[in-house]
Amino acid sequence: MMEVSTLVAMAVPFVIGLLAGYLVKKVLKIAVILVIVAVAASCLGLFNLNLSFDRLKSAAGFGLPFLVSLLPLGAGFFAGLVLGVLLG
Repeated sequence: MMEVSTLVAMAVPFVIGLLAGYLVKKVLKIAVILVIVAVAASCLGLFNLNLSFDRLKSAAGFGLPFLVSLLPLGAGFFAGLVLGVLLG
């Protein structure tokens, strides 16, 4: 039976964290631009923003524990995530 070396076991979550951090930074840039456009359009009267946090609370109550259960929660993952956001 083949064993996985310690270096490989530590590097895989780190690389996944780097990729996730890079993607998070790119998605956040796009999200900020879209929020600015939506607020500007709402101020100009092009459409009405109806902010209801009840649906958001129920979605976060379901999705967040599910997401946390799927993520590899190692120190290498979080180190990679931070570096990915900083370097992305």
